[in-house]
Amino acid sequence: MSTESRHEGAGPPQRRGLFIAFEGGDGAGKSTQQRLLAERLRASGQMVVTTREPGGTPIGEKLRSLVLDHGHGEIDARTEALIFAASRAAHAEQVLRPALTRGEIVITDRYIDSSVAYQGGGRALGAGTIRDLNAWATGELWPDLTVVLDIEPADGRGRRTAGIAAEDRLESEPDDFHGTIRDVFLELAAAAPERYLVLNAALPIGELAEAIEARVEELLARMPVRSREP
Repeated sequence: MSTESRHEGAGPPQRRGLFIAFEGGDGAGKSTQQRLLAERLRASGQMVVTTREPGGTPIGEKLRSLVLDHGHGEIDARTEALIFAASRAAHAEQVLRPALTRGEIVITDRYIDSSVAYQGGGRALGAGTIRDLNAWATGELWPDLTVVLDIEPADGRGRRTAGIAAEDRLESEPDDFHGTIRDVFLELAAAAPERYLVLNAALPIGELAEAIEARVEELLARMPVRSREP
């Protein structure tokens, strides 16, 4: 029996995988780039888990509907922040950490930085406060790489409103709200450039995908991840 299984306070198992998060304003193209990266990595034999926030687990998906869909009445800023943190706690415990422990590549559409930007910046709750809350909720589980797809608020709105789906609660906030969010994402990236890749979301989809794949390949060269069994 391992020490970890004998002692409750031993901490989480050691990670062996690679954790990548996509961040950026609404309409930046995160889900598209997440899908393309996952396809390329799987084609090369890597084991890949794709997921999203809020969501990623049964309880997380229910919380996603509660916090993003219209029609649930007023949701104040602190309640909103706690709902996101609760969803993320389940996500980290049930999906992210187990996959990383198995040696897989995990790619998530949004993670802690989204809460720091939207609730810490946009809702003015304080970036440090929201970061600390989510660090506790996830047991200090941080991405190895965060890809920020940078987009002007007006451009993001144009992309969203050109689609079929209606804007959700946060997407429908005014452009100055989304401008604050953009500023926070860029500030986070500037403070730790070794852990971020910032790209102009207006670039062609293929060009973005190639830049992201190149950065991930650099990480894999330094941190080998177990390939799929034959």
